[in-house]
Amino acid sequence: MAKPKITRIKAGESAAPKVDDEQTPITRKKVVVKDKKQDRAKLKADKKAAKAAKKAEKAKSGKKVFILFRPFVAFFRYLRDAWREIRQVRWPSRKATWKMVLAVIVYTALFMIIIGLLDLFFSWLFNLILSK
Repeated sequence: MAKPKITRIKAGESAAPKVDDEQTPITRKKVVVKDKKQDRAKLKADKKAAKAAKKAEKAKSGKKVFILFRPFVAFFRYLRDAWREIRQVRWPSRKATWKMVLAVIVYTALFMIIIGLLDLFFSWLFNLILSK
């Protein structure tokens, strides 16, 4: 049994596959290769849309919280929102953190030297003026 000849067709090509005189035309099914990242992004978008719809439905229902519980509800809502923001932060690596720490130490030392020299200069100047 002979293997069929496989021709790759790119998305931009619109030409039909070549047909030999000896063979009958072969109909090809369109094969779709799904990208995992796109699938994950679509699932996330669907989940976000579902959450937004649920949130909107909850807001429409007008469910009122008992007045004594409002501060607690607000506090926990704040914690939830803060946690969401913290999860979005892109934290630096250990190497980048040490580089930044060393840069802060170097700049602090430089400014300490500059301020110390200015202090010495102005002390000398005031002593010179006041000693006369």
